[in-house]
Amino acid sequence: MTDSIRLAKRVAELRGCSRREAELFITGGWVRVDGVVVEEPQFRVAEQRIEIDPRADLTQAEPVTLLLHQPSGHHAAAGDPPAAHLLTPTTLWAEDTSGIRPLKKHFAQLTLCAPLETDASGLVVFTQDWRIVRKLTADAASVEHEVIVEVAGELAPDGLKRLNRGIPFNGRAPSAIKVSWQSETRLRVALKGALPGQIAHMCETAGLKVLSMKRIRLGRIPLGKLPPGQWRYLRDDERF
Repeated sequence: MTDSIRLAKRVAELRGCSRREAELFITGGWVRVDGVVVEEPQFRVAEQRIEIDPRADLTQAEPVTLLLHQPSGHHAAAGDPPAAHLLTPTTLWAEDTSGIRPLKKHFAQLTLCAPLETDASGLVVFTQDWRIVRKLTADAASVEHEVIVEVAGELAPDGLKRLNRGIPFNGRAPSAIKVSWQSETRLRVALKGALPGQIAHMCETAGLKVLSMKRIRLGRIPLGKLPPGQWRYLRDDERF
């Protein structure tokens, strides 16, 4: 019986490349073993047929960003596993237009940015890209959140004006805010650098109780038609 070796070693031999490059070919989904894509460099092979996709391109090994429509009740906080039950190849939106092939490595080392408040729903961002992490954390005050807020109660006579002037929260008034009625029970709030509890505090100060919140845009990225519980890739032409 022929001794088995690591797939990465066999690919390096076949491709005439370094072991590290072979690992990138494998984790990039470019290698098939007996016709099946294998993404684990440590996979053991012996006499199996090894195929390396002729289109293999290591320049495509870029970090990815996943945009999830998080349903209400699926709160994900910083430090928690990144909604693993929601971020799987089977929950990728069928209408994703990124052209990116889902790979196992896309679901590893993800950072949750701008998490939703407890019981809120809508757009959340998981990324491997340090530039996006910086944009949505260090530069968070410049990023606008657009939220649909379901409310109950009676708005104070000057409540809408007060909301648009900016009701202080934690000692600070918002730098930019726009509030309007979307329907008789729904407010549309566009607020830069939104903080947990800020929208509820503003509404309560104006006489309203928040029943639910749904984030429909973060920066320049809209939730759009993305269904609850599904996700898509951030495209190359999209910027927060």
